[in-house]
Amino acid sequence: MSVKKELKKYSSPAKAKILQRFFKTGKGDYGEGDIFIGVTVPNIRIVANQFKDLSLTEVKKVLHSKIHEERLCALLILVEQFSKAEGLARKKIVDFYLKNTQYINNWDLVDLSAPKIVGVYFLDKPSHTSRAGKNKKILYKLAKSKNLWEKRIAILATYAFIKENDFKDTLEISEILLNDQHDLMHKAVGWMLREVGKRDMQVEEKFLKLYYKKMPRTMLRYAIERFPEKLRQAYLKGKI
Repeated sequence: MSVKKELKKYSSPAKAKILQRFFKTGKGDYGEGDIFIGVTVPNIRIVANQFKDLSLTEVKKVLHSKIHEERLCALLILVEQFSKAEGLARKKIVDFYLKNTQYINNWDLVDLSAPKIVGVYFLDKPSHTSRAGKNKKILYKLAKSKNLWEKRIAILATYAFIKENDFKDTLEISEILLNDQHDLMHKAVGWMLREVGKRDMQVEEKFLKLYYKKMPRTMLRYAIERFPEKLRQAYLKGKI
């Protein structure tokens, strides 16, 4: 039994065609060349659970696959292993994850793994300005990467911090990404700012008042999506 064979049991050529379009795999698109076999996320989770004890060596083989669902399955296995691991075992998984970012190359792969692995790992680590060591510096390094997916990993990792009402890194990384050109980053940053606002609207508004006129429109729309309509319109019209 292998991950590849188990996933194939759930595959659907018709679904694969839909996913190829949905994840923009055409020439020049962000997912150019990605291959799908048509397996839904719930079914990928079933397979990941079957192989939750797979060694990192074997996980690596699956993660390096050309097939999207296989890579996602490998990442879901890592999420499960990380949740059960402690201490050095967690560090080993995070190090593995960060060494293999070239294979974490679509938004769903990032979104379903980065907060639960990278984010949770760095929750109790000092910030990049701390004397205690480098630690969260890696997030800032990723945020300044030329690679779209590494930048998305950086901002999505902070979702774990937001859930603990720690907004500092989200806001600092959002500031770094304000001028990013990619729509997927506009959505990701706006989403994380919205999550900050759901927990502390004053914190989000303080940030927005500084930057809302210069941030991309999509980023702003995502960030203010849950605002009262009158306030939302004021931001959109630049009248704050």
